[in-house]
Amino acid sequence: MKMSITREWAMPNHETFSISPINKLIDRILRSDTDGIWIDPFVRNSKFKQRMAHTNDLSLDFEATHHLDALDFLNIFESQSVDGVLFDPPYSPRQIAECYQGVGRKCSTRDTQSAFWGNLKKEIGRIIRPGGIAISCNWNSGGCGIRNGFEIIEILLVPHGGWHNDTIVTVEKRTNRAQIG
Repeated sequence: MKMSITREWAMPNHETFSISPINKLIDRILRSDTDGIWIDPFVRNSKFKQRMAHTNDLSLDFEATHHLDALDFLNIFESQSVDGVLFDPPYSPRQIAECYQGVGRKCSTRDTQSAFWGNLKKEIGRIIRPGGIAISCNWNSGGCGIRNGFEIIEILLVPHGGWHNDTIVTVEKRTNRAQIG
């Protein structure tokens, strides 16, 4: 499968889905899968929450169908029962700590190590059906990864200028195979 890479400059915004090129990409993909079951484990103020079958946010300040730790939220779904996941987690250990502290939870070292994201991606690989889509927003292009059964089909690089990190959006399709090891 051929992968496309697009680069489009935009102003930074802590509300990722308000960034114009990211908003357009997600809207295009969601419009192409109107009957699919989509979920968002970190919904916050997402412009797309009304199009998700299930939403989650640790904070009770945000409207969501669930208010669980993201891994606990992903664990409630049966294997291969979801058509798509919109995955925009906290990008850094500092952001994770701020989220936990914001709901009165203590943030442990375990919560800020790379295993935090790895365990979430492994669960996403378990719950998305073959042919399903994962859209990941981050500061790297790792996405959910080939180890979890995904193939990158599209990358959107959004440079923000100056000292701001780029936002990198990967769109991956779940294959029938995962690489273990």
